[in-house]
Amino acid sequence: MIAVLALIAGVALGIVFDPTVPVVLQPYLPIAVVAALDAVFGGVRARFDGIFDDKQFVVSFISNVLVAALIVYLGDQLGVGTQLSTGVVVVLGVRIFGNVAAIRRHLFRA
Repeated sequence: MIAVLALIAGVALGIVFDPTVPVVLQPYLPIAVVAALDAVFGGVRARFDGIFDDKQFVVSFISNVLVAALIVYLGDQLGVGTQLSTGVVVVLGVRIFGNVAAIRRHLFRA
């Protein structure tokens, strides 16, 4: 229940304050969001599997975002930022779909 209230409060604050992302950080935001979604779906799957650990979730969430952003940053420095961004999205996308499939199996017993 606390998470739902925090989500509603965060969305409301985002609408009211209309935050802007600095231009320098804009290429990293989509990658960070995908990495965060990977951690969230992994946490939901772990919850259904009965092995959820809140400390591990927080570490996974932060490290996923930082590592994904670091990979994209290094790609930008090497001149291959678009290719590495695509690679990160593909890898995290595969993980997200795998976690969603496991969640679906738990929910529908299929």
